[in-house]
Order: sequence, then C-alpha cells, then structure tokens
Amino acid sequence: MRPPFVTSALLIASGMSAPTAIAAPDAPSPILISPDAKDVLSYARPEIARVTHVDLDLTADFKAHVMRGTAMLDILARPDAREIILDDKDLIISRITDARGHPLKWSVGASDDYKGAPLTIAIGSARRIVITYRSDPKARALGWLAPALTAGKKKPYLFSQGESINNRSWIPTQDSPGIRQSWSAKITVPSDLVATMSAERLTPSGIPAARGWRSYRFRMDHNVPPYLIALAVGDLRFQAIDARSGIYSEPGVLAKAAAELSDTGKMVTAAESLYGKYRWGRYDVLVLPPSFPFGGMENPTLTFATPTIITGDKSNVDVIAHELAHSWSGNLVTNATWSDSWLNEGFTTYFENRIDEALYGKERAATLADLSWDDLQRDLKAAPDAKATRLHGDPEGVYGELDYTKGSTFLRTIEYTVGRARWDAYLRSYFDRHAFQPQTTAGFLSDLRANLIKGDQALEAKLQLDQWAYGTGLPDNAVRVRSATLAKIDQTLASVAAGAPISSVDTSHWSTQEWLRFLNGLPRQQSAERLAELDRSLGLSASSNAYIRSAWLVLAIGNRYEPAVPSIAQYLPSVGRGLLILPVYAALKAQGDWGLPIARKVYATARQGYHPTIDAAIDKMLTPKR
Repeated sequence: MRPPFVTSALLIASGMSAPTAIAAPDAPSPILISPDAKDVLSYARPEIARVTHVDLDLTADFKAHVMRGTAMLDILARPDAREIILDDKDLIISRITDARGHPLKWSVGASDDYKGAPLTIAIGSARRIVITYRSDPKARALGWLAPALTAGKKKPYLFSQGESINNRSWIPTQDSPGIRQSWSAKITVPSDLVATMSAERLTPSGIPAARGWRSYRFRMDHNVPPYLIALAVGDLRFQAIDARSGIYSEPGVLAKAAAELSDTGKMVTAAESLYGKYRWGRYDVLVLPPSFPFGGMENPTLTFATPTIITGDKSNVDVIAHELAHSWSGNLVTNATWSDSWLNEGFTTYFENRIDEALYGKERAATLADLSWDDLQRDLKAAPDAKATRLHGDPEGVYGELDYTKGSTFLRTIEYTVGRARWDAYLRSYFDRHAFQPQTTAGFLSDLRANLIKGDQALEAKLQLDQWAYGTGLPDNAVRVRSATLAKIDQTLASVAAGAPISSVDTSHWSTQEWLRFLNGLPRQQSAERLAELDRSLGLSASSNAYIRSAWLVLAIGNRYEPAVPSIAQYLPSVGRGLLILPVYAALKAQGDWGLPIARKVYATARQGYHPTIDAAIDKMLTPKR
C-alpha cells in the first residue's frame, strides 16, 4: 500500500501565475503524512498550512555579502488554519504583511545550530504573504567569492548550494524535500555581472534596472523540493552544445569546458531512451569556480559542476551523467525526508551507470561500477556502527557514500534477478507514476511489490527487499560487476609489489579511474625511496588532475613524506570539492604532531576560498576536543 496522502483539502490548486513555455503551472504536489515521512529537519507542519509557490525579488549586495528584498509566498491551508510555520536560518526579517500590505504578527523560535529556527506567522485568513528580509553575511547556502578566487581573477562571484537544508539561510520557506513548490524570481545584480538560476531563464540578457544594475527574471512552473532553488552570479558566458543543452562558465574556462562536456546532449537522449521523457525543458551545465564543494549539484535545468571534472580526457563526465540522472530520481521523484536519501542518490548512481554504458560501452560502465564496489566495501568497513549502514535510517543519511553505493547495488541486484528488460519497464513506469511527488522507502517497496513482484513469493524471498532497505551491512545476494580494465591495473599492482620499477608502468592511456585503482591499491606503507620513485616517474605532486593529486597526497601523508608538503600547500587552496580535499585534511590530522600543524597552516590560507559547508567540516575536524 502506498503511504497515505494529506486530505484533498490541501491538494486543491492555489492561485499561481500564468502558463509558461515549460508547461502550465503544476497543481500542488501531495504531502505524505505517514510517520516515516515526517521531516525532523524541518519545523513546518504542511498538513495544516503549506507553501505552494515562492516569488523572490532580491538584490545581490556584493559589498555586504547579503541578498536583500522580498519573498512572496502562496499558501494552501486548512480552513481553520491561522498560522504557518517556515524554516529560518539567521534571516534578518524587517516586516511581514499580507498581499495588501497589512502587517502580520510573526515570531522566531529557539534556534538550533544546524536546523535553524521556526518562523511562525499569524496568517489569519491570508493565503498570500510578503516577507521583507535580508540574508546573513555568513548564510550557509551562499558562497561569496572575491575576484582572486575566481578563474578570471577580475570580478566577484556568488553561488548557492541548497542541499540538504541550506536554502533556509537565504529563502524564507518550508525547507523540506517533501514540500514541493513552484517558484519565480527577479534577481538584480551589478550590471557587469550575469545572473542565472535553476529555472526557465525569461530574460537571458537581463533588463536595465537602476544605474549600474541589471535585473534577470526566472520561472519554474514545476513543483520542486526547495533545496533545488539555485542561483549563480558572475562573469558568465554561454556556449550551446545543441538545441537544448549548453555550458555556462567564466570566459577563460568556456572553450575547454564545452569541449570536455560536448556529449551532454547525447546523454539527455540516452537517458530518455532508458526511462522516459526529460521533463524540464533545457539541460545546461554551469561550471563553477574551484570552491564549489561538490562534484555536481542537480539543480533543475542547470547542473552546477566542479571544474575538477575538466581533465581533458572525458574520463570524469560520469559526474554529468549522474546529475542528469537526478532529473528523474531526486528532482522528479524525491525522497520525502533525508532519512531516505538513498532514493535520491542510489537510484541516480544506478541510472548514471546505465547512461555511461549507453554512450561509452559496457566496459566503461563496468569500470565505474567496480570502483563503486570498492567504495562500498570501504564504507561498510569504516562505518562507526552497524546502524550507520542501513539505507533507511538517520535523518543525515547513511555513513559515507553508502546511500550511493549500497543503494545502487540494491537496484542492480534487482536488475540481475528479474532481467534488464523487465526491470527497465518497471523503473520507467515508476518514474511516470510518481512524477513530481515525494516518496519514502516504504512507498517504493510497496510500489515494487505491487507492480514488479506481483505476489511472486519466490521472487520476494530471492530479492530480500526488507533486508536491503532496513537491514545492516550487505545482503548475501548483492551483485558485483567486475571490470577487465581494472583487472589489468591489479596485475600491474601485483608486478609493482613484486619489485618491478615504477618506470616500467605505462600510464600513457590511463583514465582517471585506472589511476585511482593503482594509487589506492598500493600498500599504505611505503619507504621514502619508493615514494620518491613514484613521484619522479609519474609526476604525481605536479599532476593537474585533482583526483590523482588527492589520492597521491593521502598516500604520501600516510608515510610522512616531507617532499610532498609543497604540493599539499599548493593543492588544498586550489580545490574546494569536499570529496577531494577532506581526505587530505583527514590524513594530515591522523598524522598528529607531524600532520596537524601542516593542516592548520594551509587551512588558514585556504579557508577563505571554501564554501561554508566545507569550512564547517574542516573546522570540526581540526578543532581540538575539549
């Protein structure tokens, strides 16, 4: 049985703006009210009153590092509702009124360092309210970059990162993935900068505003989880790839980025052939400055991507395949709470691999899946306790990358058990049935049983669904994919372990994935002489590939290899992606009296170029426990 929805009283359409080029505005998406759909990271009570549409009118103040202006919210509420509760993280609110300008009473409750505070507004009979406010200069979602921290070094830059609950630091709304909302925005920026957002771009060239300012308008008529509202402002240019896809970046990066990501349009076509129509209009990619904390962020119509994937050989474009796949899993069908983040990331990691196979062949997909298996084993071993390995569990998700790797292995196991054709037909229909709706683990399993298993008790027992979803560790029916490419790297590792000189290793045609298999497969204990040979023969300390450099530095630090310190000092301030720098900081911390002073010295300089979420992670890592 599917989890229950709220009563029809909260599902009627609210008054929204006129139809756009994407589609007529969606009717409000349902709200799940089963116990497992309660979002403990939000103060909202959507079963009483919920936000259905957000209209922003904001100015980016680069001097003060704040977004200031208004947010107009459309509300759907029970007839007896007299208040609405929003999520607030350090917003500075000056007034709240109804649509006619009449003041409304409001209060901010006790604040939690992570969750923020409840913003309670006495709405009475009002079903549209206007909040005048500004963000805090240290808003967790916003990265304000000085010119020196950009690729061009001449103009400032701003980008937002909403996942998972960061957008409440610059948008007053109900910041829960289960409360989907449509939205629109007018963003005013200095006239020498360009604004873009994760929506239909109504004024791509902007409209002159006050002297020295320019306004850009955006509209998203589909209901999306609020963490997917995203903004970037900078010295941006655009290059088309095909009729519905292209690349945004700073001018000096554009040609190289467009060449690296030239298969983006083909990826969209491949994804559609697998699991149905792409429903978001355009699919563009924004390549950000190095301080972007993730590999990519699946903001609708506009994936935000790290420049670390631009390595010249297309070996890391699987990141784009992953973010594109989120257009179905995550953006179209969304985990109702972050306790079920695997419904987002596990599905997407599986789908990403299928896109890779369709475009680049089975062996490329097998290589990526085999490496993912390595990551799965790593996190299962390192998890602090068994509970941290459950797919459905903690509101902050499972340990490490298990929501990605264990989740995708679960789906691959279903595929291998029932057959690809049957599985693909089911998954395509699943996305259609639940489009623009939230989902829980229980809801997915119920749908799976109703539409795939259909009472087949032998198949039910073979799949071990409940063990996968709610159990710890890895079920014994897990399917592993093995790569012939990586098997050759394993042979090279064996040869090196037997004493073969590093100079005999031919890396001329290695992909990033082969490099990682080799570097991570080397014994963790190495002599200074062997490390020097590795560096001298393979040029590791000077590698321009951020993945290779990170893996090398972790190995070098683990052996207190002093000649690598200059490379550490150069590398850490130049990359902001958590996946690549947090392991380096952690390795330094693990080396105590040798590594901690290096980490703190480098971080003192590098900190200004990191996103606030990365700052917080490193601060916690390097701060002595009291």
